[in-house]
Amino acid sequence: MNFSTQVAEQAVHWLMEMQQGTLNPRQQAAWQQWLDAHSEHQRAWDHIQRVNQRLRGMPSPLAHAALNAQKSNSRRQALKLLLILGAGSATAWSLRQHTILPPLTADYRSPVGQQRKVQLADGSQLQLNTGSAVDVHFDGQQRLIRLLEGEILLLARAGPAPLQVLTGQGLVSSQAARLNVRQFNDHTQLAVLEGHVEVMPNRYSGLPLSVDTARQVNFTRKGWDTPRPADANSGAWADGMLVAAHMRLDDFLAELGRYRRGQLHCDPQVANLLLSGSYPLDDSERILDLLEVSLPVKVRRFTRYWVTVQARA
Repeated sequence: MNFSTQVAEQAVHWLMEMQQGTLNPRQQAAWQQWLDAHSEHQRAWDHIQRVNQRLRGMPSPLAHAALNAQKSNSRRQALKLLLILGAGSATAWSLRQHTILPPLTADYRSPVGQQRKVQLADGSQLQLNTGSAVDVHFDGQQRLIRLLEGEILLLARAGPAPLQVLTGQGLVSSQAARLNVRQFNDHTQLAVLEGHVEVMPNRYSGLPLSVDTARQVNFTRKGWDTPRPADANSGAWADGMLVAAHMRLDDFLAELGRYRRGQLHCDPQVANLLLSGSYPLDDSERILDLLEVSLPVKVRRFTRYWVTVQARA
């Protein structure tokens, strides 16, 4: 079952129109014209009809929102998420990447500023970084982790089948390895800390890329950039540290901002300042105080959730 997020939204629109009352002749003609315009529309419409019929048998909060939400926008969003997740296609990744709704159905998630450790059924160990979510599917044929958002550190144990991580851009496969995988909006970053890992982008038809110990690479749906030595910060979060090695201040603050709620801004005047060091992630306010000691900057706190780092007067 394959249809785009745009078509899914159109199907949800027509379903809600029909459920709000009888369509007038003009609306009926418009719906029929949309339905006949493309086979993709017919597939989406048939599927959302089946999803809608099954909703009342589902006890989940998402089904409840789709059926009973007071605001039509909330109901529309819930219906659309159910439609796309039910389609079982790559479109679900597009939906989650655009943050239409958080991954409410994830098997495991970690909130902003926290990490979570999970012992997997095969003895492998999974650690989720701040604001991350995964689904885990193990059976006799495969060992699969779907990285829905955020970042994970995985200690993969050898098994009868490779341990695979599916991201929005492709598939990462390993047997016995320690690897860090981070999902960005338009690419995935892989760092291999121990062992050997293979990368196969979604739309790449050649041989997979092999990545060895102490190397990292970014890949998209179509390919990858040149593998390079793993940077000092790769996986350091699992030890509660943010490591900077001649890192630009705006990049450093972007990383730090992942571990705290609210807005953390960098004034362009100081964006190119460089800093190095290891900083404990359990106290982001202390890190900001240290910046004033080590750099010619001033941390201006408008509120706890709105902070700007600017040039010292």
